[in-house]
Amino acid sequence: MYTWESISGPGTIDDLVADAHAAGYPEMNVRLVHDWISKGLLDQPRRRTRRRGSDKAEHSVNQRRLLLLLLDKRQQVAHLSALAQVPLAMWLWWDGYVPTRQAQRAWATWVGRGRRSQEVAREGAVGLLEQVGHQLAAETARTRFVRVITELGNGKALTVRGRAELLDVVRDVMEPESVFAASGLVRALGPARTPMTVEAVVTHVEALCAALGRTLDGAVDGALLERARAVHRASMAGYLAQRGGLAAEAGQLADLFREPTLQEQFDQAGRQLLLILGMELIHRRPKAHSV
Repeated sequence: MYTWESISGPGTIDDLVADAHAAGYPEMNVRLVHDWISKGLLDQPRRRTRRRGSDKAEHSVNQRRLLLLLLDKRQQVAHLSALAQVPLAMWLWWDGYVPTRQAQRAWATWVGRGRRSQEVAREGAVGLLEQVGHQLAAETARTRFVRVITELGNGKALTVRGRAELLDVVRDVMEPESVFAASGLVRALGPARTPMTVEAVVTHVEALCAALGRTLDGAVDGALLERARAVHRASMAGYLAQRGGLAAEAGQLADLFREPTLQEQFDQAGRQLLLILGMELIHRRPKAHSV
């Protein structure tokens, strides 16, 4: 069978198509390769020049291998936008496979526009609800939580009044009155060193909204992405060193700290980058001066 090991050097676009056919994907053609390059699934080839004329541009050996991985993952996703998480994950974690210029296009593809960006915002809201929602939270509170956060993710401005509403919807799902009103207790999820409180969840939402808004405005450039990647790698290095202790403190939430599979790393790359990019944006924005 034609695999990664079968590829030993750079190749032209014709070689990429031949790789795909040899691996059992006869639908791949030159037009599709160009389409995948425009979406950031593959990188632009390197031009080669001769004294007279020019040879066909070449794709690196890693890009040829990436194509085979993408073709395999293509069978598991409904849309190319979801497939963009593969190069994003490789760019986040490993050097030498995906350049930042490609990651920038892949990022725009993953977020998308219109219905796709709405799906990203809603998926983020539902995922956050699953993480922080109390089992006794009312269904109306859950529905309101998803609606409000999805609207914010789609560009609705977070005003002072809107932030107060956000605090309410987060508290309603994290600390339902039927459980917490009489006791006066405050719920904090996760380990003691890094608890997830209502205020922390609100900051989390603000970060997601900031990243989505900046992306939809077309203002996420390579430099900003590289800053976010550096922060992500540094924070993950610290997290990996503490993961065992965090899991021991987390009790019933210990499963959150297990080592993710390679498939999960691909599936989570977009959300991870969305959060860390948003955190970078809100931490760097100018502070309001008190009068």
